[in-house]
Amino acid sequence: MSQTQWEVIVDPSDERDFREFVSARSPALMRLGYLLTGGDQHQAEDLVQGALAKLATKWQRVSAPEAYTKQIMYRQQVSWWRSIGRRGEVVQAMPPDRAQEDRTHQSELRMVLRGALARLTPRQRAVLVLRYLEDLPEDRVAEALGCSVGTVRSTAHRSLARLRQIAPELATELEAAR
Repeated sequence: MSQTQWEVIVDPSDERDFREFVSARSPALMRLGYLLTGGDQHQAEDLVQGALAKLATKWQRVSAPEAYTKQIMYRQQVSWWRSIGRRGEVVQAMPPDRAQEDRTHQSELRMVLRGALARLTPRQRAVLVLRYLEDLPEDRVAEALGCSVGTVRSTAHRSLARLRQIAPELATELEAAR
């Protein structure tokens, strides 16, 4: 059987396992992608799709597929925001559209947090998402972002201060995160 570089012979059980993983973990990966991209649904979809495509090529050798996929997503997002800096583009946050207010406290907080995160720099957002949402220790965040632990600490400190300034209503939640 001849095989071109685009064809991949996959064990049916591996393919089934991969499909089950994608089906089960896609919603969580999309939430992470959404937060890492500052609330851009299309970029989040691209981020997750790219990470899953890379995972598929290594599926048989990966022992922890979710951790591996998240690491790919972190690194792809870091590469994206680093390339923006080299191109000299300026990222500007757009205010969130005013939808009909949800009466539940958690929904309001999510909306405020989403808008506030969108106003942070990509690096600040990545540090906060990895440190507090993913609950990674500082050394793992530093490793994922390719910077020092001191940079993670100072960026987290400045980012939390900025969030307090942008959205004072989050102060209670931010204090609980410390």
